[in-house]
Amino acid sequence: MSRLAPAVVLIALTLGGAAFAENALSLNAGNVGAPGSNETGELTLPHGEAPPYPAVIVLHGCNGISPHVRKVAARLARWGYAALVVDSLRPRGLKNVCSHGRDLPAGRRVADVFAAADYLRSRKDIDPDHIGALGISHGAWTVLYAATASTVVRENARPLQAIVAYYPRCFPHPPPFTTDVEIFIGSADDWTPASRCADMLANYPKTAAHRPLLKIYPGATHAFDSSPRKLVYFGHHLQPDPSATRDSIALTRKFLDARLHH
Repeated sequence: MSRLAPAVVLIALTLGGAAFAENALSLNAGNVGAPGSNETGELTLPHGEAPPYPAVIVLHGCNGISPHVRKVAARLARWGYAALVVDSLRPRGLKNVCSHGRDLPAGRRVADVFAAADYLRSRKDIDPDHIGALGISHGAWTVLYAATASTVVRENARPLQAIVAYYPRCFPHPPPFTTDVEIFIGSADDWTPASRCADMLANYPKTAAHRPLLKIYPGATHAFDSSPRKLVYFGHHLQPDPSATRDSIALTRKFLDARLHH
């Protein structure tokens, strides 16, 4: 196979799960539309740039596509990237998996990443050799899977060129990555603990390829860049952190530009 209630992007924490009937989503010209189209894929193309474009696949959190997700896609387009937002929930009859992650565990959802990459490579206006992914929360957990060598082999997929993960559930003992990875998370995250990401980095061989980059923001919570206000959601504390948000955006652009722009 080649392949919120509040407008906050969040994560479901359950890894395993019952068998999921669907495999990868099918992405094609018939179900990829413009931003806000509510199609399975929403593609935002950059303005003032000449194709072929480098591209970034955007993976939403456990609450589905929110205004924040579309804001991220628009920002990527301003930076010169084609941004493809993939809806992993509605095509499967799901609305929100924040409290029941077994409905769509990241190990299953990861096939959507490679389906999206296959679709992008089929387009003449996309550079097939410069495709990355940015995941938020549950989507960040998913893109970490997409970066692992075992997943690339299992999905018979081409590795992506860059992975950005905002507050994912990290793997303390990860398989080797096949892709450069950058992770942003807060020290006060009580949904996806930063300690798991710190352990992952500590356990990753220092001389191995694609050793992940990790930025932990002191005092920042889950959804530090997307929470509209201080609140408790599914029992977890969220609040905006403007400083962490600005820094993570700047570092994201630097990371992607170094790996996806010609």
